[in-house]
Amino acid sequence: MNGPLTWGQKAIWQAVERTRPDDHYFNFTKILEVPERARPLSTARAIQAVEDLVTRHAALRTRLGFDGEPYQIVEEHAEPEIWPGAAPEELEAPAFDYEKEWPLRVGLVTDGGEVTRIVLVFCHMATDGLGGDIALRDLRMLLVRGRVSGPLPPQPLDLARWQISPEGRQVARTAAEHWEACEPVVMFDNPPGAPASPPIWRADLASPALDLALRALAHRHRTSTSTVALTAVAALVGQVTGRAKVAILPIVHNRFRSDTARMVSTLSQEGLFTLDIHEDLGERFRAAGPAALRAYSSAYHDPADRANGSWVQPLACFNDMRSSHPEPIDVSPEEIAVARPLSTLSWPLSQDMLNCRFCVHITDPLNISVTADTRFLPKPEMERFLLSLESTLIEAVR
Repeated sequence: MNGPLTWGQKAIWQAVERTRPDDHYFNFTKILEVPERARPLSTARAIQAVEDLVTRHAALRTRLGFDGEPYQIVEEHAEPEIWPGAAPEELEAPAFDYEKEWPLRVGLVTDGGEVTRIVLVFCHMATDGLGGDIALRDLRMLLVRGRVSGPLPPQPLDLARWQISPEGRQVARTAAEHWEACEPVVMFDNPPGAPASPPIWRADLASPALDLALRALAHRHRTSTSTVALTAVAALVGQVTGRAKVAILPIVHNRFRSDTARMVSTLSQEGLFTLDIHEDLGERFRAAGPAALRAYSSAYHDPADRANGSWVQPLACFNDMRSSHPEPIDVSPEEIAVARPLSTLSWPLSQDMLNCRFCVHITDPLNISVTADTRFLPKPEMERFLLSLESTLIEAVR
């Protein structure tokens, strides 16, 4: 079966095209420790469970066709590539062939002939991180029970057809109005000098103290740790760029609707978050709550609507990739001070191409990274940004 791309697939395809040949950047990995109830697990039974997973979720047996524009080709059957004994990095490193390769690579880790871990590497055209989590839960159920209870969730082709319906177009139009009301702006538009080689780098800060500060501020201001982080990042971007009003694109999972909640598909898209940078921290958080809700609503849109050039593209993103968000708690400054010496900073990634100039990622356990184009934010400034973010939030708890 053939059909149009969903909005989420269009969004990630645009990012892929701007990032090639470094589009392996968008591959991601989920690892399943084989449950005790499924052991001992033979290679044959592990492969059968993966094949059952692919049968359940059409996204995992979908490739791209091209007729001027890309479209999805959904096959009735697929045999994902099995890489026995391969390390996750080995599976994740090569970019996918979107026309010829199935969008799932599988590694089987064995010990004494028994499969102990199953490594799933996803093509981002097939699904996003939360969709990968759904696939992982379904695979666990297939191993433990031999089946997944409940009805099949909608498939990407179903969603694509709804999105081009009159109802879907109305949803897209409502989201477009929010984007079109914002004056176009690029947040990082002042090249400071010669870039590093290669120009794209990632600085990663692992900070238990920052985790505690986020939870403490979320508790104090009655919001989520994600909103606290987004607000703090926006304020610091304003300082770095010298702007009193900041525009950032948070990546939103778009699983608020009942028909998308359990889908294995690429649903995540950019929303539009704008914030006037007030000096008072409490005022920032009061303004950030409604702004975040507007951003979440604006993320469910048709990227084709952005082709007219009037939509803002700040080239600055925020992606909270945590599978679950820790509860806000009341943490004392003393507890945070004890954790602060445990912070470490590393440089885990560098490459030539990226679809934006600046992106903050948050992952489990609490790591905050900045991936940036050093033509617009040099490596020393990237490191300074992360350390300033940590110190600002820790000081805010005081």
